[in-house]
Amino acid sequence: MLKKIFPNKILSLTKETINILVYIFVIIIFVGLIYSLFLSPPDYVQGDSVRIMYVHVPSSFIALGSFALIGIASFFSLIFKIKFMPLIAKSLAPIGLIFCLISIVTGSLWGKPTWGTWWAWDARLTSMLVLFFFYVAYILTWKVIKVYEKANKVSSILGIIGTLNLPVIRYSVDWWNTLHQPSSITLTSAPTIHYTMLIPLVIMLIGMLFYSLVIFLMRYKIEVIKFKLSKKKFQNK
Repeated sequence: MLKKIFPNKILSLTKETINILVYIFVIIIFVGLIYSLFLSPPDYVQGDSVRIMYVHVPSSFIALGSFALIGIASFFSLIFKIKFMPLIAKSLAPIGLIFCLISIVTGSLWGKPTWGTWWAWDARLTSMLVLFFFYVAYILTWKVIKVYEKANKVSSILGIIGTLNLPVIRYSVDWWNTLHQPSSITLTSAPTIHYTMLIPLVIMLIGMLFYSLVIFLMRYKIEVIKFKLSKKKFQNK
């Protein structure tokens, strides 16, 4: 039942629905930027450079979350042969790649005034760079391998293997001595960040999630249409 409903539900989304999500995204990001740039206080040690956090942290969350979903979709595609799972993963990959790149670049910009260097082979930074290369490898697999089933198998294996890097990214600051500070927000404990910084951080995260949702829905519709056209073309041969 899920196999039949999910693609059709996405395809039935109207342009007006997408536009509404875009309006919501723009409003939330606008509020988030005003709060982040002007209303939130500077850090008592880092000063105004801490404002990079409002882009860096949400980007990191989305990059990690997107690949986690790719790994799950890859598992269900490889093991249970659910047809729309590769389409979900393919639609998520460019989103995760962009946010992973933003995370690395903003981390570098934040690192210069904080650590005195643009880049260090720190455990968190290095494992994040590894995630970036997994994203690139996943996307290139679909571009280079022309046979769908083979591309699906190879990319699914990459997606599953890549998820092994996610715990390394998450716990690298706990497992090794690193320059990167420990996470201020976790699922198992109360945030250690002050509410005046937490509120704009959450607003920016929600705004970026809405942006990711819009891009995902548009890309998924395209992937479903391409899949149906290729299937129809194969049947006509």
